Amino acid sequence: MLGLLPSSSLVGQVNSPEIEGPMDGSIITLHRCRLVSLISSPALFSHTLDHLYSLPLSQKSLLIARYLLSFLDLLAPFLHPYSGSSTTSHRVRLRDLDSVLLLLFFCEVRQNDPAVLETSPANWQRILADICSNTMLKFTGFSLMSPIEVLGTFVEKVVKFKRFVSTKGCGDREGPREVAAAVAAVVALPSVEVESGGECVICKEEMREGRDVCQLPCQHTFHWTCVLPWLRKRNTCPCCRFQLPTDDVYGDIQRLWEIIAKAGTQHLGGDQCT
Repeated sequence: MLGLLPSSSLVGQVNSPEIEGPMDGSIITLHRCRLVSLISSPALFSHTLDHLYSLPLSQKSLLIARYLLSFLDLLAPFLHPYSGSSTTSHRVRLRDLDSVLLLLFFCEVRQNDPAVLETSPANWQRILADICSNTMLKFTGFSLMSPIEVLGTFVEKVVKFKRFVSTKGCGDREGPREVAAAVAAVVALPSVEVESGGECVICKEEMREGRDVCQLPCQHTFHWTCVLPWLRKRNTCPCCRFQLPTDDVYGDIQRLWEIIAKAGTQHLGGDQCT
């Protein structure tokens, strides 16, 4: 495999690309069908494999991080309606989707039977096509799962991806990094009129009645001239630390992960995910 896959210690933490939507199987269906099409096409398989070979490990990890982020985007609003969607810059392009689906399928195959891919790369397409065909029977049973089972399976997959991504920069053990709020999130902030006065906690000056101020999703308000420089450096509310979306991939993963972990603890009464 010569650099195509992450180290063996990481491979064991990554499962197949069968990630489900929170309440239905549409996402897993689309991605499984895309994987089948990818493996069935010699030209597309060769092109995607060449692209993976050209990427350093850090870029492969970033692909997986973006993939994880796209699914955290699905799960977070389901548990917390004010979580805020990630920015469009994090959306997974088709070429990257092909790459990450093939990479994760390689990881799954290597995890289950390391000797399978010790053959010539010329045989990989045929081998993967046979394996993919055999696993389709297990995949078709997904449609019989209840919504709760679907959600449980989805969360389990997300946890495994999060553990992998954490080894590559997300979830800093020394504490969360300060990252700027996403430009799109800042542009979308509403301007509201002050009705009863109050103090801007950034400059400590009064917000006069009738003046337009910026309102964050947490409902806290600030002078526009105060909050814009603040959000260019950090994506948190100065009052309550509510986090806005950020253009930093790993920062947004951490933001959504904290929302999901907190919501899971509140709703399920269990231990927070790690």
